[in-house]
Amino acid sequence: MSNLSSVARSAYGDLLRLLKDDMVANVRGSLVTKERGGKVYWYAAEKIGNAVKFWYVGPDGDETRNRVDRMNELRAQAAERKKERARLARLLRAEGMTPVDRGTGGLLLAMAKVGTFRLGGTLVGTNAFRLMEGELGATLPLGSVANTGDIDIAQFERLSVALEDAVEPSLADTFTALKFDPVQGLDWDSVWRWRQSGQTGMMVEFLTPSFDAEEGIRDLPALGVKARALHHLNYLISDPINAVALYRDGILVQIPRPEKFAIHKLIVADRRRDGSASFKAEKDRQQAAFIISTMAEDRPSDIWDAYEDAMKRGPRWRERIERSLDRMPDTRGILTACEAG
Repeated sequence: MSNLSSVARSAYGDLLRLLKDDMVANVRGSLVTKERGGKVYWYAAEKIGNAVKFWYVGPDGDETRNRVDRMNELRAQAAERKKERARLARLLRAEGMTPVDRGTGGLLLAMAKVGTFRLGGTLVGTNAFRLMEGELGATLPLGSVANTGDIDIAQFERLSVALEDAVEPSLADTFTALKFDPVQGLDWDSVWRWRQSGQTGMMVEFLTPSFDAEEGIRDLPALGVKARALHHLNYLISDPINAVALYRDGILVQIPRPEKFAIHKLIVADRRRDGSASFKAEKDRQQAAFIISTMAEDRPSDIWDAYEDAMKRGPRWRERIERSLDRMPDTRGILTACEAG
């Protein structure tokens, strides 16, 4: 691990900003707000024939409102932004930031184009960890801790229903074009995983938080897929952040906050600590340890607040976190020191 230079950190922030500008500037129609469940969201309204199609843009906030106010300016500067994005991407590679491989980059780009991340899809798992360099300001450790062949996408079922918008074309069509085949579940109508044919065998899995006693299969209408429901996932994907996947001139994706990712990894590691999943559990602990030690340097309050939040969510949460930390005495010490800020 090494810290990214101030030049790289600045370039990453600029590239992230330009990609967010593009996301708003590229929507069709005029921008309007709608209220959903007591929250305000921005949509682009486009008249198609006698009907009006609403394209989801994002939640209301100062950053979004600022871009809405600059809509005409942003659209006029599209060509300049593209050139600048390419320059910044080259600079980040030269500064040592890790690009994504071609297979992963091509898939993320295809998913971004149809609206997966715009509609609240959040990249989780090791691929999310790999995209935290810019947020953490540090390059990732070498070795298996950052290696994966899978892409995991999570979304809140309630948000997926409330948005009243969907990816277009469907993810099923997108996966078929990229030579992915559905992986049949126990029920013929429960497909939530897709595997790419050929040597790579890349797997895409869809997940959603479970608020019930059972972890079953749920519909995600905004993404047009089904998803496996999991406990503890609501903690991970609430209040996500945007990140840059360094492929071509950058892809705007959505990932969990690193502090929540780290604490969630402690929980996940305990869930699969035995048997054939023990290797994955060790990788979970290594990723959590890396983030906790990195954030302890300049953002100790963030990691401590995430830990406290999780510990307050019930005895089962505390048991899982404590059992993982029992295996990680050094990390426990670093985390405890973060309490003082």
